[in-house]
Amino acid sequence: MLIRLDPASAEPLFAQLAGAVRGAIARGELAAGERLPSARELAESLGLNVHTVLHGYQLLRDEGLVELRRGRGAVVTAAGTDGLARLREAVAGVTAEARRLGLSADELIALIRKEYA
Repeated sequence: MLIRLDPASAEPLFAQLAGAVRGAIARGELAAGERLPSARELAESLGLNVHTVLHGYQLLRDEGLVELRRGRGAVVTAAGTDGLARLREAVAGVTAEARRLGLSADELIALIRKEYA
């Protein structure tokens, strides 16, 4: 898992870190039960304060994506990896409904882009 942070961004570093891990989980790069690097290791490799990394990990814990255990570190939860599967099911349902309504792929993509913005 490669984590890139932008110190010039208005988004706090801890939130960028959490977003990078969240994305890796969603893309399947991190599996349930997989350990994340220790806060100290990750802080060193990214040039961050260890408390910034811990804040990011705590955010992920609060979202149910990781478990934090003393001595074990941060571990990806099964609930965290189920998110992409649920999203794929939802997309399949939306795609089927769009076909039923006669929408083209371009029209559906435009609709999604409008909602996503």
